[in-house]
Amino acid sequence: MTKDKTPIEKVVAPLQKFIQQEKSGGLVLGISVIIALFLANSPWSNYYFELLEYKFGFYFNGTTYLEHDILHWINDGLMSIFFFVVGLELKREFVAGELANPRKALLPIIAAIGGMIVPAFIYFSLNPVGEVHSGWGIPMATDIAIALGVLYLLGDRIPLPLKVFLTALAIVDDLGAVLVIALFYTSDISIFNLSIGVIILLIMYLGKKTGVRSVWFYAILGICGVWTSFLLSGVHATISAVLAAFIIPSDVKLKEESYIEKLQEHLNSFKKIDPKDTIPTLTNEQLEVLDNLKKDTNKAIPPLQKLEHAMHPAITFLILPIFAIANAGVNILDINFDVLFNTNVMIGVAFGLLFGKVIGVFGFTWLSAKLKIAQFPTGMNLKNLFGLGLLASIGFTMSLFVTSLAFTHEEYVMQAKIGIFSASIIGGVLGYLVLKRVTKKT
Repeated sequence: MTKDKTPIEKVVAPLQKFIQQEKSGGLVLGISVIIALFLANSPWSNYYFELLEYKFGFYFNGTTYLEHDILHWINDGLMSIFFFVVGLELKREFVAGELANPRKALLPIIAAIGGMIVPAFIYFSLNPVGEVHSGWGIPMATDIAIALGVLYLLGDRIPLPLKVFLTALAIVDDLGAVLVIALFYTSDISIFNLSIGVIILLIMYLGKKTGVRSVWFYAILGICGVWTSFLLSGVHATISAVLAAFIIPSDVKLKEESYIEKLQEHLNSFKKIDPKDTIPTLTNEQLEVLDNLKKDTNKAIPPLQKLEHAMHPAITFLILPIFAIANAGVNILDINFDVLFNTNVMIGVAFGLLFGKVIGVFGFTWLSAKLKIAQFPTGMNLKNLFGLGLLASIGFTMSLFVTSLAFTHEEYVMQAKIGIFSASIIGGVLGYLVLKRVTKKT
Protein backbone atom coordinates (compact mmCIF):
# COMPACT_ATOMS: atom_id res chain seq x y z
CA MET A 1 0.00 0.00 0.00
CA THR A 2 1.50 3.34 -1.08
CA LYS A 3 1.76 6.22 1.33
CA ASP A 4 -0.61 9.15 0.74
CA LYS A 5 1.04 12.15 -0.92
CA THR A 6 2.06 15.03 1.29
CA PRO A 7 0.49 18.47 0.58
CA ILE A 8 3.68 19.71 -1.07
CA GLU A 9 3.85 16.60 -3.27
CA LYS A 10 0.28 17.25 -4.41
CA VAL A 11 1.31 20.75 -5.48
CA VAL A 12 4.63 19.79 -7.07
CA ALA A 13 3.48 16.63 -8.92
CA PRO A 14 1.40 18.42 -11.63
CA LEU A 15 4.26 20.87 -12.18
CA GLN A 16 6.76 18.03 -12.59
CA LYS A 17 4.42 16.30 -15.03
CA PHE A 18 4.13 19.51 -17.08
CA ILE A 19 7.91 20.03 -17.15
CA GLN A 20 8.48 16.47 -18.37
CA GLN A 21 6.19 16.86 -21.39
CA GLU A 22 7.97 17.50 -24.69
CA LYS A 23 5.55 20.21 -25.83
CA SER A 24 5.78 22.24 -22.61
CA GLY A 25 8.93 24.11 -23.63
CA GLY A 26 7.36 25.41 -26.83
CA LEU A 27 4.20 26.40 -24.94
CA VAL A 28 6.15 28.39 -22.31
CA LEU A 29 8.20 30.07 -25.04
CA GLY A 30 5.02 31.05 -26.88
CA ILE A 31 3.53 32.53 -23.69
CA SER A 32 6.77 34.48 -23.14
CA VAL A 33 6.44 36.03 -26.59
CA ILE A 34 2.89 37.11 -25.79
CA ILE A 35 4.09 38.65 -22.49
CA ALA A 36 6.84 40.54 -24.32
CA LEU A 37 4.42 41.89 -26.93
CA PHE A 38 1.97 42.88 -24.18
CA LEU A 39 4.65 44.75 -22.20
CA ALA A 40 5.96 46.51 -25.33
CA ASN A 41 2.46 47.74 -26.23
CA SER A 42 1.13 48.45 -22.74
CA PRO A 43 1.06 51.68 -20.69
CA TRP A 44 4.24 50.30 -19.02
CA SER A 45 6.21 50.00 -22.26
CA ASN A 46 8.60 52.82 -21.28
CA TYR A 47 9.52 50.98 -18.07
CA TYR A 48 9.97 47.74 -20.05
CA PHE A 49 12.42 49.25 -22.54
CA GLU A 50 14.21 51.39 -19.91
CA LEU A 51 14.78 48.32 -17.74
CA LEU A 52 16.42 46.47 -20.65
CA GLU A 53 18.69 49.48 -21.24
CA TYR A 54 19.79 49.74 -17.58
CA LYS A 55 23.54 49.20 -17.32
CA PHE A 56 25.58 47.53 -14.61
CA GLY A 57 29.03 46.00 -14.27
CA PHE A 58 31.72 45.07 -11.77
CA TYR A 59 33.34 47.89 -9.79
CA PHE A 60 36.91 47.34 -8.59
CA ASN A 61 39.58 49.79 -7.44
CA GLY A 62 37.82 52.82 -8.90
CA THR A 63 37.15 51.22 -12.29
CA THR A 64 34.01 49.56 -13.69
CA TYR A 65 34.56 46.40 -15.74
CA LEU A 66 32.18 44.59 -18.11
CA GLU A 67 29.59 47.34 -17.92
CA HIS A 68 26.68 46.35 -20.18
CA ASP A 69 22.93 46.85 -20.28
CA ILE A 70 20.56 44.13 -19.09
CA LEU A 71 19.66 43.12 -22.65
CA HIS A 72 23.35 42.57 -23.42
CA TRP A 73 23.83 40.49 -20.25
CA ILE A 74 20.85 38.34 -21.23
CA ASN A 75 22.08 37.82 -24.80
CA ASP A 76 25.76 37.30 -23.91
CA GLY A 77 25.39 35.81 -20.43
CA LEU A 78 22.24 33.77 -20.08
CA MET A 79 22.33 32.71 -23.72
CA SER A 80 25.85 31.39 -23.20
CA ILE A 81 24.31 28.90 -20.76
CA PHE A 82 21.80 27.98 -23.47
CA PHE A 83 24.62 27.47 -25.98
CA PHE A 84 26.52 25.40 -23.43
CA VAL A 85 23.58 22.96 -23.31
CA VAL A 86 23.39 23.10 -27.13
CA GLY A 87 27.05 22.09 -27.15
CA LEU A 88 26.36 19.21 -24.75
CA GLU A 89 23.51 18.01 -26.99
CA LEU A 90 25.68 18.28 -30.10
CA LYS A 91 28.49 16.27 -28.52
CA ARG A 92 26.05 13.60 -27.28
CA GLU A 93 24.54 13.30 -30.74
CA PHE A 94 27.97 12.95 -32.35
CA VAL A 95 29.16 10.44 -29.74
CA ALA A 96 26.13 8.17 -29.40
CA GLY A 97 23.09 9.82 -30.99
CA GLU A 98 21.52 10.31 -34.38
CA LEU A 99 24.68 11.91 -35.77
CA ALA A 100 26.96 9.07 -34.64
CA ASN A 101 25.97 6.86 -37.57
CA PRO A 102 27.09 8.61 -40.79
CA ARG A 103 24.49 6.81 -42.94
CA LYS A 104 21.58 7.70 -40.65
CA ALA A 105 22.85 11.23 -40.14
CA LEU A 106 23.44 12.01 -43.81
CA LEU A 107 19.85 12.90 -44.78
CA PRO A 108 19.11 15.33 -41.91
CA ILE A 109 22.56 16.90 -42.42
CA ILE A 110 21.80 17.48 -46.10
CA ALA A 111 18.32 18.80 -45.21
CA ALA A 112 19.80 21.18 -42.62
CA ILE A 113 22.41 22.47 -45.08
CA GLY A 114 19.68 23.13 -47.64
CA GLY A 115 17.62 24.80 -44.94
CA MET A 116 20.50 27.18 -44.23
CA ILE A 117 21.80 27.94 -47.74
CA VAL A 118 18.49 28.73 -49.48
CA PRO A 119 17.13 31.14 -46.79
CA ALA A 120 20.46 33.00 -46.68
CA PHE A 121 20.46 33.24 -50.49
CA ILE A 122 16.89 34.59 -50.60
CA TYR A 123 17.63 37.19 -47.93
CA PHE A 124 20.93 38.25 -49.53
CA SER A 125 19.37 38.55 -52.99
CA LEU A 126 16.79 40.98 -51.54
CA ASN A 127 19.36 42.86 -49.39
CA PRO A 128 22.66 42.75 -51.30
CA VAL A 129 24.29 45.98 -50.06
CA GLY A 130 24.55 48.24 -47.03
CA GLU A 131 24.15 47.42 -43.35
CA VAL A 132 20.98 45.44 -44.09
CA HIS A 133 22.94 42.73 -45.92
CA SER A 134 24.47 41.54 -42.61
CA GLY A 135 21.11 40.04 -41.65
CA TRP A 136 21.54 37.09 -44.03
CA GLY A 137 22.15 34.75 -41.06
CA ILE A 138 18.78 35.53 -39.44
CA PRO A 139 16.54 33.21 -41.53
CA MET A 140 19.03 30.31 -41.40
CA ALA A 141 17.97 29.06 -37.98
CA THR A 142 15.24 26.67 -36.80
CA ASP A 143 13.85 26.89 -33.27
CA ILE A 144 14.01 23.29 -32.10
CA ALA A 145 11.87 23.82 -28.98
CA ILE A 146 8.85 25.31 -30.75
CA ALA A 147 9.15 23.12 -33.87
CA LEU A 148 9.22 19.93 -31.79
CA GLY A 149 6.50 21.34 -29.54
CA VAL A 150 4.19 21.69 -32.55
CA LEU A 151 5.18 18.23 -33.76
CA TYR A 152 4.43 16.65 -30.37
CA LEU A 153 0.98 18.26 -30.34
CA LEU A 154 0.10 15.70 -33.01
CA GLY A 155 1.02 12.89 -30.62
CA ASP A 156 1.12 9.38 -32.08
CA ARG A 157 0.01 10.60 -35.51
CA ILE A 158 3.68 11.27 -36.22
CA PRO A 159 5.99 8.25 -36.71
CA LEU A 160 9.02 8.28 -34.41
CA PRO A 161 11.52 8.42 -37.36
CA LEU A 162 10.00 11.77 -38.42
CA LYS A 163 10.50 13.20 -34.93
CA VAL A 164 14.08 11.92 -34.94
CA PHE A 165 14.65 13.42 -38.42
CA LEU A 166 13.43 16.88 -37.35
CA THR A 167 15.45 16.71 -34.12
CA ALA A 168 18.66 15.78 -35.98
CA LEU A 169 17.97 18.46 -38.59
CA ALA A 170 17.51 21.12 -35.90
CA ILE A 171 20.67 20.02 -34.08
CA VAL A 172 22.75 20.31 -37.26
CA ASP A 173 21.02 23.63 -37.84
CA ASP A 174 22.15 24.78 -34.37
CA LEU A 175 25.71 23.74 -35.19
CA GLY A 176 25.50 25.77 -38.41
CA ALA A 177 24.23 28.78 -36.46
CA VAL A 178 27.14 28.50 -34.00
CA LEU A 179 29.65 28.41 -36.88
CA VAL A 180 27.98 31.39 -38.58
CA ILE A 181 28.12 33.40 -35.34
CA ALA A 182 31.79 32.46 -34.82
CA LEU A 183 32.89 33.29 -38.37
CA PHE A 184 30.69 36.20 -39.41
CA TYR A 185 29.27 37.93 -36.32
CA THR A 186 32.43 38.54 -34.36
CA SER A 187 33.79 42.02 -33.61
CA ASP A 188 37.45 43.13 -33.45
CA ILE A 189 39.47 40.39 -31.80
CA SER A 190 41.85 40.81 -28.85
CA ILE A 191 44.46 38.11 -29.44
CA PHE A 192 45.70 38.41 -25.84
CA ASN A 193 42.32 37.68 -24.23
CA LEU A 194 41.52 35.02 -26.83
CA SER A 195 44.85 33.31 -26.09
CA ILE A 196 44.03 33.22 -22.37
CA GLY A 197 40.69 31.60 -23.19
CA VAL A 198 42.36 28.99 -25.40
CA ILE A 199 44.95 28.20 -22.70
CA ILE A 200 42.18 27.63 -20.14
CA LEU A 201 40.38 25.39 -22.66
CA LEU A 202 43.62 23.38 -22.95
CA ILE A 203 43.77 23.08 -19.14
CA MET A 204 40.20 21.75 -19.18
CA TYR A 205 41.16 19.31 -21.93
CA LEU A 206 44.18 18.09 -19.94
CA GLY A 207 41.89 17.68 -16.93
CA LYS A 208 39.60 15.51 -19.02
CA LYS A 209 42.51 13.40 -20.30
CA THR A 210 43.89 12.88 -16.79
CA GLY A 211 40.52 11.68 -15.51
CA VAL A 212 39.06 14.77 -13.83
CA ARG A 213 35.31 14.30 -13.70
CA SER A 214 34.28 17.00 -11.25
CA VAL A 215 31.55 19.21 -12.68
CA TRP A 216 32.83 22.09 -10.53
CA PHE A 217 36.29 21.88 -12.15
CA TYR A 218 34.82 22.44 -15.59
CA ALA A 219 32.22 24.96 -14.40
CA ILE A 220 34.71 27.24 -12.63
CA LEU A 221 37.28 27.17 -15.44
CA GLY A 222 34.57 27.44 -18.10
CA ILE A 223 32.71 30.40 -16.59
CA CYS A 224 35.43 32.35 -14.78
CA GLY A 225 38.10 31.61 -17.36
CA VAL A 226 36.93 30.72 -20.85
CA TRP A 227 33.66 32.70 -20.96
CA THR A 228 35.18 35.88 -19.48
CA SER A 229 38.22 35.70 -21.77
CA PHE A 230 36.11 35.23 -24.89
CA LEU A 231 33.75 38.04 -23.81
CA LEU A 232 36.73 40.41 -23.50
CA SER A 233 38.35 39.11 -26.71
CA GLY A 234 35.60 40.21 -29.09
CA VAL A 235 34.75 36.62 -30.12
CA HIS A 236 31.13 36.09 -29.14
CA ALA A 237 30.95 34.55 -25.67
CA THR A 238 28.43 31.91 -26.75
CA ILE A 239 31.19 30.26 -28.81
CA SER A 240 33.20 29.69 -25.63
CA ALA A 241 30.20 27.92 -24.13
CA VAL A 242 30.01 25.46 -27.04
CA LEU A 243 33.77 24.81 -26.98
CA ALA A 244 33.68 24.22 -23.21
CA ALA A 245 30.75 21.84 -23.62
CA PHE A 246 32.68 19.73 -26.15
CA ILE A 247 35.41 19.16 -23.55
CA ILE A 248 33.07 17.77 -20.88
CA PRO A 249 33.75 13.99 -20.53
CA SER A 250 31.15 11.80 -22.21
CA ASP A 251 32.43 8.41 -21.04
CA VAL A 252 31.66 6.44 -17.88
CA LYS A 253 34.05 5.18 -15.22
CA LEU A 254 31.80 2.22 -14.47
CA LYS A 255 30.32 0.37 -17.43
CA GLU A 256 26.76 -0.91 -17.43
CA GLU A 257 27.50 -4.59 -16.68
CA SER A 258 29.91 -3.70 -13.86
CA TYR A 259 27.38 -1.24 -12.44
CA ILE A 260 24.66 -3.91 -12.37
CA GLU A 261 27.01 -6.22 -10.46
CA LYS A 262 27.93 -3.45 -8.00
CA LEU A 263 24.25 -2.57 -7.59
CA GLN A 264 23.41 -6.16 -6.70
CA GLU A 265 26.26 -6.28 -4.19
CA HIS A 266 25.03 -3.09 -2.50
CA LEU A 267 21.46 -4.39 -2.36
CA ASN A 268 22.60 -7.67 -0.83
CA SER A 269 24.68 -5.81 1.75
CA PHE A 270 21.75 -3.55 2.58
CA LYS A 271 19.41 -6.53 3.05
CA LYS A 272 21.83 -8.24 5.46
CA ILE A 273 21.92 -5.24 7.80
CA ASP A 274 19.43 -5.28 10.68
CA PRO A 275 16.83 -2.71 9.55
CA LYS A 276 16.13 -1.42 13.10
CA ASP A 277 12.40 -0.98 12.57
CA THR A 278 12.11 0.56 16.02
CA ILE A 279 13.84 3.78 14.97
CA PRO A 280 12.91 6.10 12.07
CA THR A 281 16.51 6.77 10.98
CA LEU A 282 19.07 4.61 9.17
CA THR A 283 22.02 2.93 10.84
CA ASN A 284 25.61 3.93 10.08
CA GLU A 285 26.08 0.66 8.17
CA GLN A 286 23.03 1.42 6.00
CA LEU A 287 24.25 4.97 5.33
CA GLU A 288 27.66 3.63 4.28
CA VAL A 289 26.08 1.18 1.82
CA LEU A 290 23.87 3.90 0.33
CA ASP A 291 26.83 6.27 0.10
CA ASN A 292 28.82 3.66 -1.83
CA LEU A 293 25.79 3.04 -4.03
CA LYS A 294 25.60 6.75 -4.77
CA LYS A 295 29.31 6.91 -5.67
CA ASP A 296 29.01 3.97 -8.06
CA THR A 297 25.88 5.50 -9.61
CA ASN A 298 27.79 8.73 -10.27
CA LYS A 299 30.56 6.70 -11.89
CA ALA A 300 27.99 5.08 -14.19
CA ILE A 301 26.65 8.43 -15.45
CA PRO A 302 28.71 10.45 -17.96
CA PRO A 303 29.34 14.01 -16.69
CA LEU A 304 28.05 15.29 -20.05
CA GLN A 305 24.64 13.68 -19.62
CA LYS A 306 24.51 14.57 -15.93
CA LEU A 307 24.97 18.26 -16.80
CA GLU A 308 22.59 18.17 -19.75
CA HIS A 309 19.86 16.48 -17.70
CA ALA A 310 20.32 18.87 -14.76
CA MET A 311 20.41 22.06 -16.85
CA HIS A 312 17.69 21.32 -19.40
CA PRO A 313 14.72 22.41 -17.23
CA ALA A 314 16.45 25.70 -16.36
CA ILE A 315 17.12 26.37 -20.05
CA THR A 316 13.57 25.53 -21.13
CA PHE A 317 11.61 27.16 -18.34
CA LEU A 318 13.86 30.02 -17.22
CA ILE A 319 16.58 31.15 -19.64
CA LEU A 320 14.70 30.90 -22.95
CA PRO A 321 11.55 32.57 -21.54
CA ILE A 322 13.69 35.43 -20.14
CA PHE A 323 15.41 35.74 -23.53
CA ALA A 324 12.03 35.81 -25.30
CA ILE A 325 10.57 38.43 -22.94
CA ALA A 326 13.67 40.60 -23.42
CA ASN A 327 13.96 40.27 -27.20
CA ALA A 328 10.45 39.73 -28.56
CA GLY A 329 9.03 43.07 -27.46
CA VAL A 330 7.99 45.08 -30.53
CA ASN A 331 5.85 48.19 -30.18
CA ILE A 332 3.29 47.28 -32.83
CA LEU A 333 1.02 50.23 -32.02
CA ASP A 334 3.68 52.74 -33.05
CA ILE A 335 4.81 50.99 -36.22
CA ASN A 336 5.17 53.31 -39.17
CA PHE A 337 4.37 51.15 -42.18
CA ASP A 338 6.39 53.43 -44.44
CA VAL A 339 9.42 52.69 -42.25
CA LEU A 340 8.53 49.00 -42.13
CA PHE A 341 8.93 48.69 -45.89
CA ASN A 342 11.72 51.21 -46.49
CA THR A 343 14.11 48.23 -46.73
CA ASN A 344 13.70 44.58 -47.65
CA VAL A 345 14.79 43.33 -44.20
CA MET A 346 11.31 42.16 -43.12
CA ILE A 347 10.53 40.60 -46.51
CA GLY A 348 13.98 39.00 -46.70
CA VAL A 349 13.65 37.44 -43.25
CA ALA A 350 10.03 36.33 -43.74
CA PHE A 351 10.59 34.92 -47.24
CA GLY A 352 13.91 33.39 -46.21
CA LEU A 353 12.26 31.49 -43.35
CA LEU A 354 8.91 30.63 -44.89
CA PHE A 355 9.98 29.86 -48.44
CA GLY A 356 13.73 29.32 -48.08
CA LYS A 357 13.44 26.77 -45.28
CA VAL A 358 10.72 24.80 -47.06
CA ILE A 359 12.54 24.84 -50.41
CA GLY A 360 15.89 24.03 -48.78
CA VAL A 361 14.71 21.22 -46.48
CA PHE A 362 12.19 19.71 -48.90
CA GLY A 363 14.26 20.22 -52.06
CA PHE A 364 17.62 19.00 -50.76
CA THR A 365 16.03 15.98 -49.04
CA TRP A 366 14.00 14.99 -52.11
CA LEU A 367 17.01 15.46 -54.39
CA SER A 368 19.22 13.34 -52.11
CA ALA A 369 16.68 10.51 -52.18
CA LYS A 370 16.22 10.87 -55.95
CA LEU A 371 19.97 10.65 -56.55
CA LYS A 372 20.14 7.73 -54.06
CA ILE A 373 22.60 9.63 -51.86
CA ALA A 374 20.45 8.81 -48.83
CA GLN A 375 17.14 7.06 -48.16
CA PHE A 376 13.95 8.39 -46.59
CA PRO A 377 13.49 7.11 -43.02
CA THR A 378 10.56 4.75 -42.35
CA GLY A 379 7.26 6.59 -42.51
CA MET A 380 8.54 9.60 -44.45
CA ASN A 381 6.94 10.63 -47.74
CA LEU A 382 6.82 13.83 -49.77
CA LYS A 383 3.67 15.08 -48.04
CA ASN A 384 4.89 14.85 -44.46
CA LEU A 385 8.35 16.02 -45.57
CA PHE A 386 6.64 19.19 -46.80
CA GLY A 387 5.01 19.56 -43.37
CA LEU A 388 8.39 19.16 -41.64
CA GLY A 389 9.83 21.79 -43.97
CA LEU A 390 7.11 24.20 -42.84
CA LEU A 391 7.89 23.50 -39.17
CA ALA A 392 11.57 24.17 -39.91
CA SER A 393 10.56 27.73 -40.85
CA ILE A 394 9.92 28.43 -37.15
CA GLY A 395 13.12 30.35 -36.49
CA PHE A 396 12.26 32.15 -33.31
CA THR A 397 15.02 31.88 -30.66
CA MET A 398 18.11 31.60 -32.87
CA SER A 399 16.77 34.11 -35.40
CA LEU A 400 16.15 36.70 -32.70
CA PHE A 401 19.60 36.03 -31.30
CA VAL A 402 21.32 36.54 -34.67
CA THR A 403 19.22 39.71 -35.14
CA SER A 404 20.76 41.13 -31.96
CA LEU A 405 24.23 40.47 -33.45
CA ALA A 406 23.51 41.57 -37.02
CA PHE A 407 21.92 44.99 -36.46
CA THR A 408 22.43 48.02 -34.25
CA HIS A 409 19.85 50.14 -36.12
CA GLU A 410 16.51 49.95 -34.26
CA GLU A 411 14.45 50.07 -37.45
CA TYR A 412 16.25 47.05 -38.88
CA VAL A 413 15.85 45.14 -35.61
CA MET A 414 12.12 45.87 -35.57
CA GLN A 415 11.73 44.87 -39.24
CA ALA A 416 13.63 41.61 -38.67
CA LYS A 417 11.53 40.73 -35.60
CA ILE A 418 8.25 41.23 -37.45
CA GLY A 419 9.58 39.07 -40.30
CA ILE A 420 10.54 36.35 -37.80
CA PHE A 421 7.16 36.44 -36.03
CA SER A 422 5.18 36.41 -39.29
CA ALA A 423 7.06 33.51 -40.85
CA SER A 424 7.22 31.48 -37.63
CA ILE A 425 3.47 31.78 -36.94
CA ILE A 426 2.46 31.03 -40.53
CA GLY A 427 4.98 28.19 -40.88
CA GLY A 428 4.01 26.65 -37.53
CA VAL A 429 0.25 26.77 -38.23
CA LEU A 430 0.57 25.49 -41.81
CA GLY A 431 3.03 22.78 -40.76
CA TYR A 432 0.64 21.57 -38.06
CA LEU A 433 -2.34 21.54 -40.47
CA VAL A 434 -0.42 19.77 -43.24
CA LEU A 435 0.95 17.08 -40.93
CA LYS A 436 -2.44 16.60 -39.27
CA ARG A 437 -4.06 16.14 -42.68
CA VAL A 438 -1.51 13.73 -44.16
CA THR A 439 -1.03 11.52 -41.10
CA LYS A 440 -3.48 9.13 -39.52
CA LYS A 441 -3.81 8.44 -35.84
CA THR A 442 -2.57 4.94 -35.02
